[in-house]
Amino acid sequence: MRIILSPAKKMKENLDDLPVQGLPVFMEQTEEIMHWMQSLSYEAAKKLWACNDRIAEQNCDRFRHMDLYRRLTPAILSYEGIAYQYMAPSVFESGQFDYVQEHLRILSAFYGVVKPMDGVTPYRLEMQAKAQIAGTKDLYEYWGDRLYREVMDDSRCIINLASKEYSKCIEKYLTAEDSCITCVFGEYEAGKVVQKGVYAKMARGEMVRFMAEHRVVEPEAIKSFERLGYTFRENLSDEKTFVFIKK
Repeated sequence: MRIILSPAKKMKENLDDLPVQGLPVFMEQTEEIMHWMQSLSYEAAKKLWACNDRIAEQNCDRFRHMDLYRRLTPAILSYEGIAYQYMAPSVFESGQFDYVQEHLRILSAFYGVVKPMDGVTPYRLEMQAKAQIAGTKDLYEYWGDRLYREVMDDSRCIINLASKEYSKCIEKYLTAEDSCITCVFGEYEAGKVVQKGVYAKMARGEMVRFMAEHRVVEPEAIKSFERLGYTFRENLSDEKTFVFIKK
């Protein structure tokens, strides 16, 4: 069973707490993307990122001085978004690191697929960015089915905790043999399940933590998740979607 999760825009260096255990699998592609990013003017990069000057300047500087092989941080400690804050890997026990290293895969526009202990450097690039690399129209076309083939293991089962921007990289290539279960964390309003961005991100990170603590290897075990006020609702769920409703 594999778990997929989105990256975070905000990243940091942490060179002290844990050693890296390798490099992401698609380094050749990452180098190509890096060189393409380095070829952009400041204004073109800022437009691609759709950000303010402070963020654009920081990330232009990052790409200008980028080294993909030195001063690396384990990915699970580098990403700083809400999901990672609630996953709280800094207080994992050793067995939990072993679990996420085996089961969790972080999808990335820059690195493709990242294991939690792979060494990464801070970058900014979203999958939906209109980056026309190597003659492709965007990053979805650039990566093609590579991410799906790398993520899928012999179990043919994926637990989807990623946002739509990233999960579509996998969902597009699913076959009849595959099982992909999307976890929805929402509130029941006016007869509909409404998923609110920040709360959903919190719950996704908390779900990874729950799965690591309990060494979950079967989808059925996910249904016992009861954190942040969420409980599983069988009547709203099906074999492809597990719905958790906030009380």
